[in-house]
Amino acid sequence: MGYRDDLDSDVQRLLNELCIKLGFCLPPDDNRRLCAAPPGDVDAFTDAVFEAEGMGDMAYVDKHLRRQVREVVDRHMSRWH
Repeated sequence: MGYRDDLDSDVQRLLNELCIKLGFCLPPDDNRRLCAAPPGDVDAFTDAVFEAEGMGDMAYVDKHLRRQVREVVDRHMSRWH
């Protein structure tokens, strides 16, 4: 499938779910940045979410929490392609 015109809305839905279910409510500037230019793969998007939350040092991130965020990102991104 090619580029989707509503990718911006898809990313916003992903970010909304992360906020509601896992408490990752990103600052407005980071939210806009991710909607405008979302990372292209699941791990890069997951890392970008943690970085926007001020938790960019993956050495200190709880592995279970990262797995939860990654699962949400993966579920959403798998629908985009």
